[in-house]
Amino acid sequence: MAKIVAVANQKGGVGKTTTAVNLSSCVAALGKKVLIVDLDPQGNTTTGYGIPKRSVEAGTYEVLIGRATAAQAIRHTEYRTDVIGSNTRLAGASLEMIDLPGREGRLRKALAEVQKDYDFIFIDCPPSLDLLTLNGLSACDSVLIPVQCEYYALEGIADLMRSIKMCNKRLNPELTVQGIVMTMYDGRTKLSDQVVNEVRKFFGKKVYKTMIPRNVRLSEAPSHRKPAIAYDKESKGARAYLHLAGELIKREEKAAKAAQEAAAAATEVKHG
Repeated sequence: MAKIVAVANQKGGVGKTTTAVNLSSCVAALGKKVLIVDLDPQGNTTTGYGIPKRSVEAGTYEVLIGRATAAQAIRHTEYRTDVIGSNTRLAGASLEMIDLPGREGRLRKALAEVQKDYDFIFIDCPPSLDLLTLNGLSACDSVLIPVQCEYYALEGIADLMRSIKMCNKRLNPELTVQGIVMTMYDGRTKLSDQVVNEVRKFFGKKVYKTMIPRNVRLSEAPSHRKPAIAYDKESKGARAYLHLAGELIKREEKAAKAAQEAAAAATEVKHG
């Protein structure tokens, strides 16, 4: 059964889609079965995987309003990652879903039918708190938060944490923070280190050890409609996301092992 991870930050320009595309492709490169859902009307994750937005006849929009199932919307790519794509049609989905039953949980219900087919499902959320983002937060098990190494970084996290708490109360009681990824790190500046230290002070072990550097190849890859690992696997950016993918997988394996041990201990006490 897939772990569903939403990649989200209500602040724009933090490397959210860059992280969604490159992390998902690297997790797939490490042998996991991966699906990514483009929940952003800009459709940058879709094009980042080489899928023209105009070619998306059944995508996230059709899934949310009930014109297609998740299975019907899945597109296979040459990068070992499946994609449910989006385009500008998705921009109107929030209004169209207002009167639909279970409007905040429609993505969760749709993904349930394909969850067994994958190890990880990533959701690239839009940089805002609207009905689309609420569907992403309702559908996922945890939220991965990309944070740019800049002065206003903590403001963006604070806004998202409030949204997560709200979602915990109303829509998804099991929702947790998967982790925080520091992006656009520049080791030559004191500011980057100051921001990293400040975020680690607040969130401790939730902050991934792997930091994503500023890297020209990461910026170039989308224009070639490829994840960085396919565009230049030796680049610093591609290698950083590969390390991040490994770290994420190890965390999940450790958490799964701990859960199994706890369940076994509970069973032993019960029957002891």
